[in-house]
Amino acid sequence: MNHETKWTLFNANEEAWEAILADCAKAEKSIVLEQYIFVPDEFGNKLIDICTERASKGVKVRFLWDANGSFSFWGSSTVEDLKSKGIKLLFWKTLVPDYAKVSNWKAWFLRNHRRTLVIDENVGYTGSMCVFEPMKKWRDTNVRLEGPVVKEMHNAFDRMWARATHNKYFPRRIRVRDHEFKYITNNPAPRRRHIYTELVEAIRSARKYIYITTPYFVPTHRIIRILRLAARRGVDVRIIIPENSNYYAVDLGARSYFNTLLQSGIRIFLYSGNLIHAKTAVIDGEWATVGSMNLDRISLLYNFEANIVSRNGKFAEELAALFVKDITDSKEVTLREWQNRFFIEKIPEILIKLVRKFL
Repeated sequence: MNHETKWTLFNANEEAWEAILADCAKAEKSIVLEQYIFVPDEFGNKLIDICTERASKGVKVRFLWDANGSFSFWGSSTVEDLKSKGIKLLFWKTLVPDYAKVSNWKAWFLRNHRRTLVIDENVGYTGSMCVFEPMKKWRDTNVRLEGPVVKEMHNAFDRMWARATHNKYFPRRIRVRDHEFKYITNNPAPRRRHIYTELVEAIRSARKYIYITTPYFVPTHRIIRILRLAARRGVDVRIIIPENSNYYAVDLGARSYFNTLLQSGIRIFLYSGNLIHAKTAVIDGEWATVGSMNLDRISLLYNFEANIVSRNGKFAEELAALFVKDITDSKEVTLREWQNRFFIEKIPEILIKLVRKFL
């Protein structure tokens, strides 16, 4: 087995989509796709057409999509059409729980927010993109990988597939011999939030800098506390979030932390280009992650998520370079500016504190 991992980072969805279509068209054995949002629009239909053609040649194709995120597809006639063409398709949970389960919050919550694509168990993709045409121009970060870690990605898909089918046979988790790249999952259960735990330990160990990019920033008090402690011990902590995301309430939730963060010396940047939807972190040029997990409570505590976590210095440097570039398209928020706003501007941020633990 080749133990060297190769990667390509994409900071534009359109480029990642083109690479995905090209790789899927060359599939010889298998294609597995785990996705939160899949919409049968221009790109979605191109991907379906390629996978259908490959399935006709004997390639095993499996799709696992979240019923909530892919609600426009769920229940449509296209589902049976895909199955008739040899593509296995499952939806994670149901969009409308049984009447007896309506009061059970787990039936509505605990979504599968992961984005995993693996071709022939040799090429893997993950990141923040969805299969949704309006996201074409969004500022996302995605990665194409070749190497041992792709086996972990395929294994993670198999485990989620077994969970979705309620299969009594649950594949064992595999860990390949790659000390620099791992595919780590986050499950909504105690001691199984592995990405969250890795991130906390990396922040606590930071000595030089912490660069975080996230579209939704409503973290746990634990994350807020360790970020403030890092800044106070002299670590350069910088966070990029959108100037305006696609969820106004979440934007308010993020802004409700600004005063506390800025007073601790943390620098906050509002990205003013197309919506920045990337979910990355780089620490000291030695630890980096990219994947599906947002820094909000829903992702950290209640969703199924998956990220590449790397200790490869070159990989971290490339992610850090993307972060520095994004800062040039962002406006920094200063403590004086934030505190000198009119009081009426601060009222929504005060009110959102009552419900931000649900964001």
